[in-house]
Amino acid sequence: MRRFRRRRRAQFEVAELNITAFLNLMVILVPFLLITAVLSRVAILQLNLPVPGGPRGADKPDFHLQVVIRPAALEVADSRGGLIQRIPARDGRHDYRALSRLLQRLKARFPDKTAATILSEPDTSYDTLIQVMDAVRMFKAVRFGQVVNAELFPDISIGDAPPAGRTRR
Repeated sequence: MRRFRRRRRAQFEVAELNITAFLNLMVILVPFLLITAVLSRVAILQLNLPVPGGPRGADKPDFHLQVVIRPAALEVADSRGGLIQRIPARDGRHDYRALSRLLQRLKARFPDKTAATILSEPDTSYDTLIQVMDAVRMFKAVRFGQVVNAELFPDISIGDAPPAGRTRR
């Protein structure tokens, strides 16, 4: 009988867990995740959508900037006064510097205005829309010997462009 009991004990030996491979993985994975988390940055830009059937008649503001993105040009307009300037594309690319210079002159005339509406056609590329938004929001200026981002029209609304030849009223 003693032999039988000894065999039974030998069959139920406790095995040790080998977690060395798991710990090696954690040693490599944790610093990697911490490094990549620090390098990733999320930028959120608050946009407003135009109100359907927006302000009409006497309720309209004195000046409200509209930038219409067309394949052949950028049209800068006032919602009340109409087209201000049409900036044609050069070699199939929009002239964002000319747009920025025009908006700087408009900001000098209307320093208290911060709102702008960007109207784009359905086939406008995402890159074009972002470039126009950046040109409308700010420009690089030299102040006290340092390059800073100066504000133009940071309150941006986006919408669909009206048919060619007409600006939204």
